[in-house]
Amino acid sequence: MIEIKVPELAESITEGTIAEWTVKTGDAIEKGETIAELETDKVNVEIKSDFSGVIQELLAEPGDNVVVGQVIAKLGEEGASAASEAAPKEEAPKAEEAPKTEPAKEATPAPVAEEKKASKSRTVASPAARKKARELGIDLDEVSYRDPMGRVRVEDVEAHNQAKNAPKAAEKPAASPSKPAATAPAQDDTRVERIKMSRRRQTIAKRLVEAQHTAAMLTTFNEVDMTAVMDVRNRRKDAFFKKNGVKLGFMSFFTKAVIGALKSFPLLNAEIQGDEILLKKFYDIGVAVSTEEGLVVPVVRDADKLSFAGIEKEIGDLGKKARDNSLGLKDLQGGTFTITNGGIFGSLYSTPILNTPQVGILGMHTIQRRPVVVDDNDTVEVRPMMYIALSYDHRIVDGKDAVQFLVRVKQLLEDPEDLLLEG
Repeated sequence: MIEIKVPELAESITEGTIAEWTVKTGDAIEKGETIAELETDKVNVEIKSDFSGVIQELLAEPGDNVVVGQVIAKLGEEGASAASEAAPKEEAPKAEEAPKTEPAKEATPAPVAEEKKASKSRTVASPAARKKARELGIDLDEVSYRDPMGRVRVEDVEAHNQAKNAPKAAEKPAASPSKPAATAPAQDDTRVERIKMSRRRQTIAKRLVEAQHTAAMLTTFNEVDMTAVMDVRNRRKDAFFKKNGVKLGFMSFFTKAVIGALKSFPLLNAEIQGDEILLKKFYDIGVAVSTEEGLVVPVVRDADKLSFAGIEKEIGDLGKKARDNSLGLKDLQGGTFTITNGGIFGSLYSTPILNTPQVGILGMHTIQRRPVVVDDNDTVEVRPMMYIALSYDHRIVDGKDAVQFLVRVKQLLEDPEDLLLEG
């Protein structure tokens, strides 16, 4: 019998949650074949078998937490499944002989019991749900579930039990007028849905709270006249796409502007390690991407060495991988500074939270046409304006540097020629 264990994942990841099995007991698999998908704090990882054979036993269910090195499945040789299937067939004649020595009514319970065992083995349920079902005397096959993966949970068992007992409570209204109050919780339960947080959502929640508890976080704001950037983009976008095969977006402009500002204010490209400041002389820019599972921050490596087209391609590739849930751990590790764009959802103003251990994050927002004074003669024009926000760790970044950093970003965006010279 071969044991399949949870493999080493990454230095900072020691456990995960079984998202789903791609095989079932009795399946023949080949070496290198994926048998399960493991959800970790950052990404989903495919667990592959290092051996060929037949799945004899799955030792964890979808939703169960497992640690690195834990045995999650057992694999046997191909002949093992055939032997296990032959055993029930040999017992069949004995079942037919039973009526000769015992009454028919005593022979029938055995097949019924076997059917129940077989049906229960097909029901996917958490250990807690199975225990609750045993306590309440409920057959799991009769329980309706809300989990999209088909797994029965404790709340499903409780809801089934309440629905099962509701008619009994309704039969006694005349005898005891106070009884109807007992049915109220069952009615209230239909108005509330409990959804277990995914491992990734739990991690996001934990990291956001940690950031607020460990960093002296402060946010400063400014606004950018996007006229020049939009003019360059509108004039060059067709030629840019024809030459590079990728659209010219705003993210490449902001990434270049951020890198130019980081070079002038290096403390925003640093982190705190104990009582030391670690200054990073490279520019790995994280770009926040929203997915169904929550926010992830893939990293554009050495962004200062990439062209506008290179940045747009890298951001596009990482965004697609994030939405397809195919990001690797290396795509998320590291990062020296983060950019997040709430403007794509219509946000006008926000205070982004630090992506620790980084000490700076730039928030972009929606572009809104507003009247602004554009020269010394107090001429007022309607311009496309964007509010930008910089959240920073005040422990190592002073307010003066933070404000000047944001002003530098503004200057570079409002003068694309200066931005190109910086690049």
